[in-house]
Amino acid sequence: MRYYGILFVILLLTGCVSSPVTYYLDATNGNDGNSGLSAESAWKTLERIKGLNLKSGERLLFKRGEVFRGELSISAEGSLENPVIIDAYGELKVDPIIIGNDSSAHAVHIFNSDYLTLQNLEIVNHGNIPLPGRSGLKVECYDYGVSHNIRINNVTVRDVNGSLVKEEGGGSGILIVNGGDSILSRYENLTIENCHILRCSRNAIIWSGYYDRRNWFPNKHTVIRNNLIEQVPGDGIVPIGCDSTLIEYNVMFDSPDILPMTEAAAGIWPWSCDNTIIQFNEVSGHKAPWDAQGFDSDYNCLNTLIQYNYSHDNYGGMVLVCDNGGAGSYSCGNTGSVIRYNISIGDGIRPKQTRQGMFSPGIHIAGPVRNTLIERNIIHLNQKKSKDIDRTMVISDFWDGYADSTCFRQNVFYAAEVSRFDLTHSTNNLFDENIFVGKFENQPEKCMASNSKLFYQKMVLERDSSGYRALRDLLTVKEIKNYKCNFVDKERIERFFTSLLAD
Repeated sequence: MRYYGILFVILLLTGCVSSPVTYYLDATNGNDGNSGLSAESAWKTLERIKGLNLKSGERLLFKRGEVFRGELSISAEGSLENPVIIDAYGELKVDPIIIGNDSSAHAVHIFNSDYLTLQNLEIVNHGNIPLPGRSGLKVECYDYGVSHNIRINNVTVRDVNGSLVKEEGGGSGILIVNGGDSILSRYENLTIENCHILRCSRNAIIWSGYYDRRNWFPNKHTVIRNNLIEQVPGDGIVPIGCDSTLIEYNVMFDSPDILPMTEAAAGIWPWSCDNTIIQFNEVSGHKAPWDAQGFDSDYNCLNTLIQYNYSHDNYGGMVLVCDNGGAGSYSCGNTGSVIRYNISIGDGIRPKQTRQGMFSPGIHIAGPVRNTLIERNIIHLNQKKSKDIDRTMVISDFWDGYADSTCFRQNVFYAAEVSRFDLTHSTNNLFDENIFVGKFENQPEKCMASNSKLFYQKMVLERDSSGYRALRDLLTVKEIKNYKCNFVDKERIERFFTSLLAD
């Protein structure tokens, strides 16, 4: 092995083997007539790198503190050992900025690539007028096959001026696209982490993939982690056509109330996905005209797990579990959702009418979902700010069918004012050992765990009836992008329920 290593070095020095190339861009001092192979001979504009196909181990570097206008389009074929890197260079602490043209559908486009990392950039794509379908960063594989190990790290995407209407094409900070008819295409081990999505309309991070079960080729093992989403009015994180996605330690807050009345949106949720895990996330301040829950297990999904999340101060409730019973053969419905160890404080505060009047239940189950388990969650509904606000704890209603076999086990249901359960025509509902604190119409369990109720009153309500301070003991603080985030602590909430149910 030592012999081959020495031979490689000899070949490298004699020019028989080429070393990976690094390209440099400097918007102020660069020149497109330069070689681009050093900081001193950097290129100037994005035009110079059009058609550049980066190979294993090569790097494309943008000078910190510089602004590059236009569109960056990249295709790259890296390897597991030597990925292609798109990054920043220079001593300044300000990341380089890429600003799309007024008519740009995207400012940065990664197309048909393998083993590529994009990091330490800021992306802006505003334009003069809203453009349906506009995104800041578009990552696409089409008629390509399997795209491996694409990593988006520490990227800021801001001020993307798309449409606020989903039917028009919407808009997004980061758009992930996979498709193709001649060659089925998907991502394996795609990672989006440590990013900041700011003032993007309509959505933050969303997919466009194979959603039809009759043509099923899902992305595998996607990880969405440690991202901060703020001032995004629509959907936060929505994988589509994926299997085994992990979404954790993300924060979405301060959604502006600007969506038209036709629009539904929520914080973090899968559509047409299997085996999704959504855990240790925080969603607050969602204000969509319809839905606006922190979390959602949507239809055409199997085995969605939503656990250890914190939802608060959203117009909608903590969670939606739904299935469109009229979707047809492209959908497998919604089966096997598990909602456990989540905390909801002060949700369900929508101050205005929706498409069916005042509506903001703490838990909304819609349509013919099957075999849902809702276990050991804390739903803490505070006093209404106005008398017209809906104060329903749980509703299970019609969407071309009704839910069957939903189990509510060992949850805390607290309401500061009279609340209600409305199970309509759903079937085979099971309520087991839940703790009801407050007054409820149509309470499904007549025999309450009185000692557990006293425990909650003593440990939470007597310390802080709003729940924010008392339940903070079950949270841990973590900083993401200089913002202090509150995540449910797994050990603390499990100990809390152990003590609660022991009394």
